[in-house]
Amino acid sequence: MLEIGPGYGPTTRALVGLVPKLTALELDPRLAEDLERTLGGRATIVQGDGSAMPFGDDSFSAVVCFTMLHHIPSAELQDRLFAEACRVLRPGGVFAGSDSGMSLGVRLLHVGDTMVVVDPDTFDGRLSRADFTEVRIERAAPPRRSFRFTARKPHETG
Repeated sequence: MLEIGPGYGPTTRALVGLVPKLTALELDPRLAEDLERTLGGRATIVQGDGSAMPFGDDSFSAVVCFTMLHHIPSAELQDRLFAEACRVLRPGGVFAGSDSGMSLGVRLLHVGDTMVVVDPDTFDGRLSRADFTEVRIERAAPPRRSFRFTARKPHETG
């Protein structure tokens, strides 16, 4: 499994005990170093960019990202991350995660920080354009504006 953008690692620490092999890709060098130190070799930590992943095609059976998509500074870079997630997934692999929607509380948490909200109403089309199939978007019950998603890389056709 590949986790993109673990930040300081709360989900990484949970995932490492649930999957046989975990790789985490973190853009921030300091956060990547902290994760490496904290996890002590229980996961592979790679410092790098999710929109230009340093992994080969078909490298992972699953790719996940949790509440980090809005930290990507443009919709174009988000779309590149989706295409990269599809590229590094094995055929039939799953891309899954969650993100926050726009709200006053979320906006206040991001004062002075990058916040490019992913619109759940158009997200399925963006994932389809990145070659994902079986896209599912599930919105949280109001008043929350967050959402969860799953998508699958198509199986190879012969």
